[in-house]
Amino acid sequence: QVQLVESGGGLVQAGGSLRLSCAASGRTFSSYAMGWFRQAPGKEREFVAVISWNGGNTAYADSVKGRFTISRDNAKNTVYLQMNSLKPEDTAVYYCAADLARGWYGGSYYQRPGQYDYWGQGTQVTVSS
Repeated sequence: QVQLVESGGGLVQAGGSLRLSCAASGRTFSSYAMGWFRQAPGKEREFVAVISWNGGNTAYADSVKGRFTISRDNAKNTVYLQMNSLKPEDTAVYYCAADLARGWYGGSYYQRPGQYDYWGQGTQVTVSS
């Protein structure tokens, strides 16, 4: 079992920044990949970013590349999403997720929500224009 708790969401003006955190507990955090997804009202959940178990590999959605950075601190059992230059279209509920499969299978493997074993409850990010 893995428990994931997101925090750091809020209301920010366009062009601003936020840093989301996802604290994990349960199984050994340093052994699995972690992803961030988001879901806007009326839309499907979409991939944002993923990081491998040791932080050595990352992948991003084209829509956030160059603006968002995913990182992790295995000593703190936490994964982060630094979001800069935020746009109104970034408004969504942001979820972190854990994929317990060992290894790294390439960025495209992690873009499907079905690949992940555990999900957090989500944190709202609202970007005003």
